[in-house]
Order: sequence, then structure tokens, then C-alpha cells
Amino acid sequence: MAADTRIGEIPLVSGAVPEHVAIIMDGNGRWAEARGQARHAGHKAGVASVRSTIEECIRHGVKVLTLFAFSSENWRRPKAEVSLLMELFLSALQREVKRMQTNEIQLRVIGDISAFPDKLQRRIRASEEATRDNKRLILQIAANYGGRWDITQAARRLAAAVRSGDIDPEEIDEKAFAHATTLNDLPDPDLFIRTGGDQRISNFLLWHCAYTELYFTPVLWPDFGAEAFREAIAEFAGRQRRFGRTGAQLQGAE
Repeated sequence: MAADTRIGEIPLVSGAVPEHVAIIMDGNGRWAEARGQARHAGHKAGVASVRSTIEECIRHGVKVLTLFAFSSENWRRPKAEVSLLMELFLSALQREVKRMQTNEIQLRVIGDISAFPDKLQRRIRASEEATRDNKRLILQIAANYGGRWDITQAARRLAAAVRSGDIDPEEIDEKAFAHATTLNDLPDPDLFIRTGGDQRISNFLLWHCAYTELYFTPVLWPDFGAEAFREAIAEFAGRQRRFGRTGAQLQGAE
């Protein structure tokens, strides 16, 4: 009998959990080097943390998870490492689509995938198509993605719409611009997590993180398990998100 891979949910207090979590998965290489292993060993070990984080998102009721898997700047890394990352991405897609179906996870890949090998591009499109109707969790993988690239692409889309007469320049507001970005119909991240100790957002979702709560942890990505994720959620739940208002105003609204 095949093992049951469906993830159960745990009840949580409404409002205590972010709807959208975005993560920079940093520290794979350092994790491997600290153990005297090649950097690719860290990338492979990090796959288990991806699976654990997805499971925790479902258990906690998170609706959108965006993972920064490969930035547009990562092409500068050694060719051997880049090739291995492409292979790892391909094998993960081939292996995990059935699990996504079982757990009703919808896959979306954001970024310029045209630079990837044809086989990987086909696998990405096939995986997205196979999971497009799943509603339990939207899993976004940012691959060959950059926040400035995203903003530039949105500006070009809107410029083309103005040129074709589909939209008047006066109709372009923040909502229209956000809709033209890769996140399109999804909410902005509520919680941004970066593992590995660095405290910067590294060109990730620049437009969308205007009011996102930032959480930095020294834990390297392969060591970022369920407990580390819960600590991030607990930290988020204890923060007061004011969106320009005062704390007194928020308390008066309760």
C-alpha cells in the first residue's frame, strides 16, 4: 500500500497567520562547506527544507508561499553549480508533482524561464498545467527572477497597453501596476523570511514588500525545519502591522 502523503491541518487563531509568506532560501553552500562537502550537497539538502516548509504552510493555513530559488544574478555562479541547480529543479518537478496533486498545491513559476534549457521549460509548463486547479496552497517558485526585472516588465506591459489604446495613462495607479507584475492576482507577502544570516532583500519582490514584515534568521536553509518556521510565524503573530496608522488607532478599531 502506498504511503499517505496528504498533509493534515492544525487549527489556529484567525489573523495570527500570514496569508502570503516569501522566503529567500540562503545558506546551502555554507552549510555544505562547513561539513567539508561540495556546495551542491547543500542544495540537495535544502530540498528537504522546501518540503518541510510547504507542509508547515498547509498545516498553519498559509495560502501563498513564494520561494526565491534562482535569481537573475545567480548566473554569475560557477557553470557547474548552475548546471546542477537546473538539474535539481528538473528532478524536483518530476518527483513532486504527484505530491502537489495529492495535497492540492498549485504551482506557479515566476521569472524569465526562457533562459532555461528547453526540457526544463517544458517540465515547468507541464507542472503548472497539471496543478492549475488546485486551491489549497499556491506555491510560487521565483526562478531567474529579479525585483527590478519584474518592475521593468510591468512598465513595459502597461506602456504597450497605452500604445494599443487598451488603457488610458490616467488609469494607471498602484493597483493597475501591481496587476501587471508577476504576482498579478495574488496578495503582497505578509511575512518575508531570509535564512543564512544576511539582512537584505536582494532584489526579491521589490514592489510587493512595501509593508511586508521582515524576519531574518542565522539558521542556514538546510537546517530550517518545522520548528524554525513556527518561530518565524510566532514572531509575525506578535507584531503590530500599522500600515501608517498609530498603535492607538489600531487598538480602538478592535
